[in-house]
Amino acid sequence: MIAEQIKAAIRDIPDFPKPGIVFKDITPILKDPALCEKIVDAFVEQLQGIRIDAVAGVESRGFLFGLSLATRLGVPFVPVRKAGKLPFTIKQKAYKLEYGTATIEMHTDAFEPGQHILLHDDLLATGGTVTAASELIKEMGGVVCGFSFVVGLGFLDGKERIAPICDKLVVLADY
Repeated sequence: MIAEQIKAAIRDIPDFPKPGIVFKDITPILKDPALCEKIVDAFVEQLQGIRIDAVAGVESRGFLFGLSLATRLGVPFVPVRKAGKLPFTIKQKAYKLEYGTATIEMHTDAFEPGQHILLHDDLLATGGTVTAASELIKEMGGVVCGFSFVVGLGFLDGKERIAPICDKLVVLADY
């Protein structure tokens, strides 16, 4: 099963980026092209029947499978970047983190109003970043049609936080 394969490949890094955190490092997955293909296949299978006009990937690890997923679905990929990274006209959204604030941005021409956008990231923790990205998509006239994550940290309650935004959630491996 895909969840077991993902968990076997992930490397735990204790005390990163700060003491007490166990970082789930997905980079070992990237050394296994067959597993990467299976991950994209699993997303495609679980997202069948949902209208997806574009996939928005959250910087930076959301780009890794987000672009592959968008390509497989035959839809555009929209990068959701940290502030100051996009060269064209942008729309921004500031949001709170446990330890401060952050700002994300997208190009204003990333998608057309009314389009259905799947939000993708590598890992669902508290849901703060994808909540902010969802708000930004809505402010730009888009419809958040679902979320997809390679890994979820269930004990941080991110699923509960994003559930009111959209009920379609795909998490391939839960901790």
